[in-house]
Parts: sequence; C-alpha cells; structure tokens
Amino acid sequence: MTQPQKDRPWLIRTYAGHSTAAASNALYRSNLERGQTGLSVAFDLPTQTGYDSDHVLSRGEVGKVGVPVNHLGDMRALFDGIPLEQMNTSMTINATAPWLLALYIAVAEEQGADVSKLQGTVQNDLIKEYLSRGTYICPPAPSLKMIADVAEFCYTNVPKWNPMNVCSYHLQEAGATPEQELAFALATATAVLDALKPRVPAEDFPKLVGRISFFVNAGIRFVTEMCKMRAFVDLWDEICRERYGVEDPKFRRFRYGVQVNSLGLTEQQPENNVYRILIEMLAVTLSKKARARAVQLPAWNEALGLPRPWDQQWSMRMQQIMAHETDLLEFDDLFDGNPAVDAKVELLKEGARAELANLDGMGGAISAIDYMKGRLVESNADRLRRIESGETVVVGVNKWQQGAPSPLMTGAGDIMQSDPGAEADQLARLDAWRSARDAGAVKQALADLRAAAQGGENIMPASIAAAKAGVTTGEWAAQMRAVHGEYRGPTGVSAGQSNKTEGLDDLRDAVDAVSDKLGRRLKFLVGKPGLDGHSNGAEQIAVRARDCGMDISYEGIRLTPAEIVEAAQTEAAHVVGLSILSGSHVPLVEDLMKRMAEAGLTHIPVIVGGIIPEADATRLRAAGVAQVYTPKDFELNVIMQDIITLADPKAVAAE
Repeated sequence: MTQPQKDRPWLIRTYAGHSTAAASNALYRSNLERGQTGLSVAFDLPTQTGYDSDHVLSRGEVGKVGVPVNHLGDMRALFDGIPLEQMNTSMTINATAPWLLALYIAVAEEQGADVSKLQGTVQNDLIKEYLSRGTYICPPAPSLKMIADVAEFCYTNVPKWNPMNVCSYHLQEAGATPEQELAFALATATAVLDALKPRVPAEDFPKLVGRISFFVNAGIRFVTEMCKMRAFVDLWDEICRERYGVEDPKFRRFRYGVQVNSLGLTEQQPENNVYRILIEMLAVTLSKKARARAVQLPAWNEALGLPRPWDQQWSMRMQQIMAHETDLLEFDDLFDGNPAVDAKVELLKEGARAELANLDGMGGAISAIDYMKGRLVESNADRLRRIESGETVVVGVNKWQQGAPSPLMTGAGDIMQSDPGAEADQLARLDAWRSARDAGAVKQALADLRAAAQGGENIMPASIAAAKAGVTTGEWAAQMRAVHGEYRGPTGVSAGQSNKTEGLDDLRDAVDAVSDKLGRRLKFLVGKPGLDGHSNGAEQIAVRARDCGMDISYEGIRLTPAEIVEAAQTEAAHVVGLSILSGSHVPLVEDLMKRMAEAGLTHIPVIVGGIIPEADATRLRAAGVAQVYTPKDFELNVIMQDIITLADPKAVAAE
C-alpha cells in the first residue's frame, strides 16, 4: 500500500509586537530563527485608532499592546533585514488598515520587492470593531467603503494579498454563541462582498471572493468548536455559490487563520492554560476539511500580563510538535460520516441560517450593528451567570480552587515588563521625523489624500504617496476624520433592567436601603479611560449594576481621565468604576485620581478592574483607589456588594 502524501503544515505564527519598532524587529527575527513560518504583527492602540504617539489619548498606551508605527521610518525599522517579498505577514489592523498597508508597500518598494508578489493579510474588519473591540474611527458606511478600497487595490496590484480578514475571534470573546459567531461573521463578509461587487468586472468577481479570508476563535468546548469550523466551511461554500454564483470551488474555499481562545485563560492556576491552549488548537487542526491555514496561540500566562519570549516559544513548540512529530497530516478527514458530528454541524448551520435571515431582514450587518451588539452583551451575561452558578465548570476558578503553588510563577519574572523608557524614545523619534521631512511635500500629500477621500476615489494610491512623503499615522487619520466624521459605537447596555434578576433580591434590597440613606438612587459611573476598546468587562459590570437597581452611567469606550472626572462631578456619582485591559492602568488611573483631588471629589470612591499585576495594584491603592479587581474576581455579585458598601454613607461616616 502506498503511503499517503503528507499535507503541508499550517503557517505557524506568534502574535507579537511591543515597545518600539526596533525591539519588535529583534523579536520577529528571533522567532523566525526558532521556526516560526509567518509574521503576525500586533500594533499598539494609538496606531490602531489613528493617533500619533504624542496625542493626549495616546498617553500611557504607546507600545503597550503592540508596536507603535507613526510613519514610514517606523515601518522600515520594523522589517529591517526581513525580505518582505519572501514573507507572509498578517497585520492585525482595522480602521487604519489602508494606511498600514500603504506603509508596508512603501517599505517593500524600498527593499526592491515586486509588490505583486507580496503575501499576507490585513484584518480590515470594522464591523466587529463596532461590536467587540472598539478600534474604529469613522462611521460604518465610509468604513465599508475604505475596506472595499483596499480589496479593489489589492485585486489589481497585490493579487496574493488577503485584503480583508473577517474576524469572528472577538465576537466569541464578547460572549457570542457559536450560532452568533457564524452568522455575524458571515453577515460581515456578505456586506463587504456586496460593496465590492459593482467595483470589478463580473467575470473577475469570483477571484476577489477567493481573496476574502477569516480569523476565528476556538474555545474549550472542543467538539462544538470543531463542528463550528465544519459549519463555517459549508455555509461559506453555500453563500459563495448561491448568493454570488461562484462556480469554481477553489474560490469558495473557507480560508481561515485562528488564535485560540484568550477569554478562557485563567489568572488562577495559570499553568492549566497550557492544556486549554492545546485542546483548543485540536479543534482547528484535527479535521482536514476544516483545518486552519494559519495558527497562532496565546501564551499560558497572558491572563497575568505580557508574555516573555520564552512563553511565546513554548506555544510555538506546541504547534511544531503537533505538525511535525504526530502523524496528523498523513490522514484524510477523521470526522467525515460521523453521525454525531454531522448532526451537530447541521444544528449549528440551522441556527446560523435563521440568524442570517434575521440580519438580512434588517438590511444586513451595517444596519444591524445595534441589534448585534445588544445580543452579544446578553449572551456574555448568560455566560458569566453560568460560571458564577457553577453550571459551567472552570477548573481552578469555581471548582478545585485549592492546589500546590506553581513553580512557573517566580514573582516579577513570570511576565515581561514593558520598557518604561520606550514611550519617551518613540516621542523623540517622532519629533525628529517631523523635523527632517519636507513640509511642502507633506502638505501636498495630505491635500491630495483629502481630495481623494472627498471625491469618493480609491484612497490607496494617495495613501501610498502620503507614506512616501513622510505623513504620520495621526495626520492620515485626521483627514479621514475630517471628511467622514467620527463615530461612537453602541454600548449594548440598555437603560431598563433585564428579566434575568434571579438571585439578586438581597442586592436589590441593599441598593434600595443605601439609596434611601443617600436621598436618591445610588449612582454608579462606569468609565473606560484611554484607548482600550475591550469593553466586555465594563459592559457586564454595568449590566449587573443596573439589574441590581443602581442608576448607572456608561458612555462606552475611549474617554480621557478629564472627561470621566467631569462626568463624575456633573452626574454626582457615588462610586466611579474604571476598566482598563491594555496595561495602561498606572498612568491613566494616577492621572484620574490627581484630577479627582483637584476637582474636590476625593469623597467619591474609585474602583478599578483590569489585567493588573499585584505590584501595580499596590501602587493604585496608594494613589487612593478603593478596590482593584483582576480576572480572578469573576463573581460579579461580590463586586456589586463592594459598590453598595462603598456608597453607604453610614459606612463612610464610621470610617
């Protein structure tokens, strides 16, 4: 019997980038030497939201969750010594995707690369940003037009590039059920393809459909997640064939990359996360029919802070062992014809089709953003209730909490600390860049860019010209803001109480009692300072506080400390709660506490939640913060009781 031909392994990536372009470049080169086969670039929040590193909203955020790229010089440094023509590069960038791709192309041209041979992906999915991640800039309609600009430009000039990566990853992180994840992602893809269809000749449209890729999440419910991927394959084939008339099966292929679930990583007993990551990877590699084209894995300690290079290497080795030591790639699909799998796949497809029909009835994904956001907040609330009640078991969190201390946890050395001097270094280089460039060329490039945006032209050529002229990220985005305006996405948190208030009677009575003492309803202000758009935690705190009977105020993401302090004063808040997941909690909270004191508001308790190491928590308490919560504090009712106690005037007087 002849030995079956072994499949090629998926692209092995590590999502990485931090501090500065030069530091990230050293990390990329090191990872490539260790066997990584593709690059996955993480950009910092100012870059993702279209601000230069010296903007007021960038303070404390520079280089934290990714690399800052302000201009062509930064992009040049990021890929120094890495031949882009030979690389497959994934860039997790959305609102500023046209700009970062323009910078990438400009650097490739400087290297002498044939631009038509460039391979890679820009995420470029704004709809999921409105729903779950928050790095949007402009309203939906012009954002969709910019997505289409990138796709049309790549189709003509960079044909091997994936111009849009429909990202359902963050939908699951925001609480989506598998059916919602399928439907919301596929509705996003159809919205983009509907916008693209008139832009290219009918005979070329199938090729463009074939360039759309997906980026998904694989959670811990291994069988369901594997079936979800098989459902994705079937539904996408169905949509391409029936909605768009794509006949060539090659262009109907569901091409996806994956990062497995970070939501389920635990701060408690974090060594257990190694098993979670491996099991989640199996869901996207075992089924040949639905196997990922690229895989990147989180590190075991990401619930604690920034992983070290060694932690990322450990996750990469997991992939290499699966791809090269096991015999997985030698076999056809292991699940074809399995009745249990087939039944689950059909059930998921049925639920997704019903939700897709619902979205179509609303006019598609763009028209249904408010609806989808509300559904995600509801689903996430249900998920948290199941964990709190013990219906969903999370080992080491709500069951089997006792265990021996982990030898992997070695105090300050168990996570990487960001370089405190990196922000100042970045600002100095930004000043030097502005001083050295041709001001006249920059002015002309910005005028041309604005004219292209106002005239409805494809903005990619003008963006590439602007990149070469020395325009900065903030200057590029300012033109888009000026032409299209800014947008504030829905919070998904309705004012009225939900009907899911079981088990809250005692808390509701306590809120009523404290409100009587205060002379009005207990006012709880929830704020998200800085650029962190991961709002799931803030939304769930606001929803639970609302259902406990508090008068809540939550305006969503991207507020300055000054705006939050002003709101606390104007609305006479009794307690202020801050949520920061980007690692920028120290500068943002210390700034806010200083402003609270200057405004005479030190009587208002402030609580903070986020991924906050204990040393930082101690520093925040020293700055006057009343309580600090981290992912281990999953019992929302305990947090609600703390808020009630902090607001109680009797308790305050006793202190």
